[in-house]
Amino acid sequence: MTDNNQKKDNQDEVSLYEKMVSQTEELVGSGRKTLDEALKRVQDDWSSAGNFTREQSEKISTYVKRDIKHIVDSANKGKTNVKEAVDPKRIGVGAKSIFSRILSSTAETLGDWAKKSEGNLEFKTGEITSPGSLTCKECGEVIHMKKTAKIPPCPKCHKTLYRKSY
Repeated sequence: MTDNNQKKDNQDEVSLYEKMVSQTEELVGSGRKTLDEALKRVQDDWSSAGNFTREQSEKISTYVKRDIKHIVDSANKGKTNVKEAVDPKRIGVGAKSIFSRILSSTAETLGDWAKKSEGNLEFKTGEITSPGSLTCKECGEVIHMKKTAKIPPCPKCHKTLYRKSY
């Protein structure tokens, strides 16, 4: 068989498939026939008209049944999955789980930011700083720096670590 003949046969089969799907859909959609009855009717009509051989229409009918069964099975599976997915108990538990993960992640992120911010606000005795307030991290004593100067030890507890505020 030449390439052109093979292409023509493939096109004929694809065309037959599309026509069979369309006519079967009309018969089933109208409620007059079941899928098997509709396919049988289309096969008989085509064979008697002489447009296609019985073998051709049976072959294509097999493909149509397979594809329709796959679509129906997928739809039924999807229907079951949707029912499970929208079960109120499942949604409630899922929402709590998601909310918990968001809060945990947010808490970790905020903790990291707080550590970084605190590190940027930590000053030690002997460093030079601009005007602002320094709070001793040990005893809470506040030193008010009125001008840029070296940081002295805490006048109350003599520790050397401060937190700066402006």
